[in-house]
Amino acid sequence: MEDRVIMDNILTATKGACDLLMHGTIESSTPAVHSAFKMSLDECLAMQNEIYTKMSDKGWYPQEKAEQQKIDQAKQKFNSMQ
Repeated sequence: MEDRVIMDNILTATKGACDLLMHGTIESSTPAVHSAFKMSLDECLAMQNEIYTKMSDKGWYPQEKAEQQKIDQAKQKFNSMQ
């Protein structure tokens, strides 16, 4: 299997773990449980960022610049909804 595919799978799994930990943090019933989930979430987010950075450095996760016109259109759309 290609390195890029492996890294993409790892990033996807890490994002899923972050999602679970986020919900555990939000729905925790005691301060101790909340703290444990939050600490784990922080570590998982740091891992996700490290994986993303490595993929980005290799050009495997390219970023596209949004056109200013599209940004302005989105702002107008959401401002008109308020």
